[in-house]
Amino acid sequence: MQKVIVIGGGIGGLATACILARKGYEVSLYEKNKTLGGRANIFEAEGFCFDMGPSWYLMPDIFENFFSFMGEKVEDHLELIRLAPSYRIFFKDDNKIVDMFSDLDKDIPTLEELEPGAGDKLREYLDKAKQQYEIAKDGFMYKNYNSIFDFINFRTMIEGSKLSVFSDMDRYVSKYFKHPLVKKILQYPLVFLGSSPYNTPALYSIMNHIDFNMGVFYPQGGMYTITEALVNIAQKNGVNIVSGMGVKQIVVENRKAIGVELESREIVKADIVVSNADMTHTELSLLASAHRQYDEAYWEKKVLAPSALIMYLGVKGKVDSLVHHNLLFSQDWKTNFEQIFDDPMWPDDPSMYVCAPSKTDPNVAPEGDENLFVLVPIAAGLEYSEEELDSYANKVLAIMQSEMNIPDLNERIIYKRLYSVKNFEQDYNAYKGTALGLAHTINQTAIFRPNNYSKKVKNLYYVGAGTNPGIGVPIQLISAEMVYKRIAGINQDSPLTE
Repeated sequence: MQKVIVIGGGIGGLATACILARKGYEVSLYEKNKTLGGRANIFEAEGFCFDMGPSWYLMPDIFENFFSFMGEKVEDHLELIRLAPSYRIFFKDDNKIVDMFSDLDKDIPTLEELEPGAGDKLREYLDKAKQQYEIAKDGFMYKNYNSIFDFINFRTMIEGSKLSVFSDMDRYVSKYFKHPLVKKILQYPLVFLGSSPYNTPALYSIMNHIDFNMGVFYPQGGMYTITEALVNIAQKNGVNIVSGMGVKQIVVENRKAIGVELESREIVKADIVVSNADMTHTELSLLASAHRQYDEAYWEKKVLAPSALIMYLGVKGKVDSLVHHNLLFSQDWKTNFEQIFDDPMWPDDPSMYVCAPSKTDPNVAPEGDENLFVLVPIAAGLEYSEEELDSYANKVLAIMQSEMNIPDLNERIIYKRLYSVKNFEQDYNAYKGTALGLAHTINQTAIFRPNNYSKKVKNLYYVGAGTNPGIGVPIQLISAEMVYKRIAGINQDSPLTE
């Protein structure tokens, strides 16, 4: 029985621990924070229970695949509610509000009102997005790459030709739709990938299939119930979980990982080490320079997903203008992305996302009150004083009041906590405080993304948003399966079933 140490108890780390333990490895997981889940964290204050990070339950098929692979059923761990509407969009352009339902019979009339003829185009667009999703899921998402020749092979050339890899999302969507509001509706899911429509491969139109065709769900009790489910499955399979204990360094002998040194100075031996810590942190802080694949100059050149200004708000009384998921788009879409990716600054005209889980879940707020999670994408590495952070937060609240029809919001806030770049750095060792990791640009996708094993240190592997396949809660479940395939020498491209 080989011993495995997993560094970090995020979704990817927990899922990896689950799989390896079920497959007969002796697994210990060390998490530096007291609570598990990584960015899928939680805290309670004054009767409110806040999911700290992910708040969208998407790609239910990926969850079902993972739970089935573990010999479990999703419904035994999560009580899923399909949201209707899936989300509400507030447009500053003309004070328009639209609800999207992940139901074409309801969504097509909404788009037709904005752009006559958009309905037929949407069906054509989504048919192709569905085809692309199925090709990607069965042949690309779950596939490990060792070299460019694994990516450019006969199957890739035949099926990959059906995928829109080398066009960006903005140009691709513009082939189908002309109205700027319709284009924004199709491009907003890129926020989940930490990317811009101007540098993200059109392959990620698959996100529209996930949105329009598969639906948006909520696990009653909050997204942290996913973390709790993984912890339960891990412990059921014998994983030794130690929280509140960070790893100081990965111990390497003869170019082979043989264990870790904990912050307590204890050395724990292992045959295999899997790091779910931020990949940049692992390379630059947990490994001696001789064992690093990449130096700091390499990471400096990478395109990071945005950081965020997050506000956790407890609000007295109900906010009638909001549904569970709410999006407010900036008028100048391109400038907003430029101020996040190209010329970092506090966005002049920010887009924002507001989650009100208390619309669906009575347990996340005191009876009659509202739990609001407000997220504004901002540049990773943005520097600020606490006064600047407070000032910008007040600007965001003022925009919410006027643009989302909450005129008395400020007076009704009974709890407020701000969370931003510095917090991501401190809590998750996130490089430059990115909220998500490496963006999904054309040059940071598939074979061009950092691999999930070290080329310098034998038996050292990576799982998480920094490696393949990338960002997102369900994607971390795939990342965990890919690490297991790598360790076990399994070359299967499609999801494992046993």
